[in-house]
Amino acid sequence: MQSEFVEQKQGESRSSSVTPDLASDKPVGNDLEGGQYYTGFLRRATQLLSRYGIETHGIAPVPAEERIDTRWYQMFFVWFSVNMNIGTFSVGTVGPAFFSLGVNDSIIIIVVVDLVVCLLPAFSAVFGPKLGTRAMVQARFSWGYFGAIIPAVLNVFSLQGFLVLGCIIGGQALASLSSHLDDTLGIVIIAVITLVVTFCGYRVIHWYESIAWIPNVIALITMLGVGYPQLRDNQSTPVSQATVAEVISFSSILTSSIISWCTVTPDYGVYHSPAASSTRLFLYTYIAFFTSNVACHTLGAAFAAAAPNVPVWNAGFNNSSSVGGLLYSVLLPTGAFGKILVTLVALSIPSICAPNMYTFSTSFMTMAPWFAGIPRWIYILISEAVLIPVAIIGAKKFYNTVVDILDLIGYWSSVFAAIILTEHVLFRRASFSEDQYPITTWASYTLLPSGIPAVVAFACGCGALVPFMSQAWYVGPVARHGSGDVGVYVGFVVGAITYALARGFEKLWYKKMNKSDA
Repeated sequence: MQSEFVEQKQGESRSSSVTPDLASDKPVGNDLEGGQYYTGFLRRATQLLSRYGIETHGIAPVPAEERIDTRWYQMFFVWFSVNMNIGTFSVGTVGPAFFSLGVNDSIIIIVVVDLVVCLLPAFSAVFGPKLGTRAMVQARFSWGYFGAIIPAVLNVFSLQGFLVLGCIIGGQALASLSSHLDDTLGIVIIAVITLVVTFCGYRVIHWYESIAWIPNVIALITMLGVGYPQLRDNQSTPVSQATVAEVISFSSILTSSIISWCTVTPDYGVYHSPAASSTRLFLYTYIAFFTSNVACHTLGAAFAAAAPNVPVWNAGFNNSSSVGGLLYSVLLPTGAFGKILVTLVALSIPSICAPNMYTFSTSFMTMAPWFAGIPRWIYILISEAVLIPVAIIGAKKFYNTVVDILDLIGYWSSVFAAIILTEHVLFRRASFSEDQYPITTWASYTLLPSGIPAVVAFACGCGALVPFMSQAWYVGPVARHGSGDVGVYVGFVVGAITYALARGFEKLWYKKMNKSDA
């Protein structure tokens, strides 16, 4: 996707002020803050990679004259592909497998949560085409230059967590195909494919996302057709009444898995033209998120709920610890065709991993000026080196790993999203105009907001959610009384209210002191 466009723009950018000319004698770098450039080996390696079409652009906002791609429908296909996979399917299985919810309860929760929460990443995606900024760079317009280091650091760890989950799921799917393959080898294969796709950069990621959804849609439709009799019979199986805590905790898992994309979605529209209306960009992304998430979550819940009553499925599911095995066991009656589908589904897991690894690198570069002086591909290699051993260890306790990672990411992501939303709606007049977002100030801490209200709101939001947490390693006093894990929701509400008050007070103070406000 966007191949011709990005190739052309990468070529143009090498002679622009954004990225130094790799063929010149100047020190080579990206869009470096503080005038820092990488030299020596990094310079020579980047020159070589650039000649072979590897992306070398860093974190500087893409200028308006370079945001000319009018194929806005691609924002649908990119996010449909990212979410239409076995990774999203596995989140749906958490309801029956981890919280012992019935299929009907699970599906009702899924539809309601997906319908509402998908609004947030769709809102965030609009910033990409409108401003041309990466998510963590855009955060500086509310968090300030130094305050934005906080979400950048958290995003690095969060995205690495998602990479771990993706590789575990893909590795299990591959391992289910043959006794000669185990989870470890499967994880390594998925991790290497993710590395190759991400290393090449933006252009290759978009191309991969344009086709990765196809085998997944075919596989899910086939699973529904093959497994429908068992799914139908499971409807009459009695289940215990769902408790409030179980319902809320499952909804929190779903919310966390979706809201965490708020820190990623802007990165994949930075080359699209800002000429489209915000509503159009929003709808493309929202429809993509909702249709893919509700389909995968619903089918995941349905098959996980039915698995205990179908011996073959239950054996494949391996005591609710192998989503890949469940997928393979359902498709077993289709013979060789099913094996091909499982293989393609597993090999499409990088569709969710590649954007995470790519934004891992740009988030790392945003943490400090000297990090921006290191090329993106170095961070890709660092991510890969951490990913493989952690995923191999995490695979041994899959569902505990899923719940712990998603909840922890959801906690801080909800407060982050609340701050970005509140700043844009209340203090930027819901406008993307130059006077509201002076993009040229993106690297100047003196011209950006102080970030104090954001840091205060983040601290208050995170502090307020602690009593409502419910984790294996910690249960807050409120959650202990049976409320379930509502921390992600409490964090969002408290973060939004606190930020609105603190930012409003800051603006009044600036006005009283006759100081300009960013």
